[in-house]
Amino acid sequence: MKRLMILAAAALVAACGSSDKQGDTKGAAPASSGSVDLTGAGATFPYPLYSKWFSEYATAKNVRINYQSIGSGGGIRQLSEQTVDFGASDAPMSDEEMSKAKGGKVLHIPTVLGAVVVTYNVPELQQPLKLTGEVLGDIFLGTITKWNAPQIAALNPGVALPARDILVVRRSDGSGTSYIFTDYLSAVSAPWKAGPGKGKEVRWPVGLGGKGNEGVAGQVKSTPGTIGYVELAYATQNRLPVAAIRNAAGTFVTPSIASVTAAAAGVAEQLPAESDYRVSIVNAPGAEAYPISSFTWLLVYETQRDAVKGRKLVDFLGWALKDGARFAAPLDYAPLPPALVTRLEQRLATIKLDAQP
Repeated sequence: MKRLMILAAAALVAACGSSDKQGDTKGAAPASSGSVDLTGAGATFPYPLYSKWFSEYATAKNVRINYQSIGSGGGIRQLSEQTVDFGASDAPMSDEEMSKAKGGKVLHIPTVLGAVVVTYNVPELQQPLKLTGEVLGDIFLGTITKWNAPQIAALNPGVALPARDILVVRRSDGSGTSYIFTDYLSAVSAPWKAGPGKGKEVRWPVGLGGKGNEGVAGQVKSTPGTIGYVELAYATQNRLPVAAIRNAAGTFVTPSIASVTAAAAGVAEQLPAESDYRVSIVNAPGAEAYPISSFTWLLVYETQRDAVKGRKLVDFLGWALKDGARFAAPLDYAPLPPALVTRLEQRLATIKLDAQP
């Protein structure tokens, strides 16, 4: 309830004319001749945090930011078409997508770390489930169809599992959350890798589609027997249980800020300032690492065509990396390691603000 109140206070969610628009958020800055509107679109994964950032930044700097929470695929598409000032994605752009971006070279700026969690609605269960990537792969392939299947029972000795059908809920839109989840399944499940594979959109063998993290969370919450995947904040907001997942070290780990940070340890410290930062940390080594963890990125053009907006965008990114970090943990996101923030600040300094329209 506390997080829902934070979101309600932090963002104005508007009805949209576009069929793919999930929701808008505007920082509630007072109008003035000095304010500059920035527009962005993309991932729902970090939306609870971004809406808080935009509201806080509007108050502090009198810069209004309008963000469409439409999914990573939509954000990449709008950035590529130059209909927004920045995109947001949990899936790094492919080389092919980068080559099609009309504004030139796109920079991936990590903002925070988050967890994709496996959530479920099984009223009979009184304790958290334990699952492995192999079993998850078989569930989402439709091979395992009952909650009391032997493969699930073997991981949960002593747990009274019901003979319910498993109803899979997955994303219906182009989704960075789906990319993270299927990236993980491809790393740990050979049948999944050979079948649907990884991507923002894959050919799902089974399941009900939900639009956005909120759509999946809503379906799981309202439908007994379901299993789905969402960003941790959405499970927390909806009071949904989450499974402990066995990591690469063989340990069952529940998602938390600490276990997500552990997944990034080592990787983040090694990235140079000039890196493109398109790195995966799923199934990371380490006994305490949560295996379905990821960076999420803001996408910006290296060369800005509007010098005034470009300056405001760079200033906001710098604020988000430093001052904005304090808002991450209360909303179940892990801040970036300080050493990585320093390198990202150096990268922001290379953004060019002198392009001609």
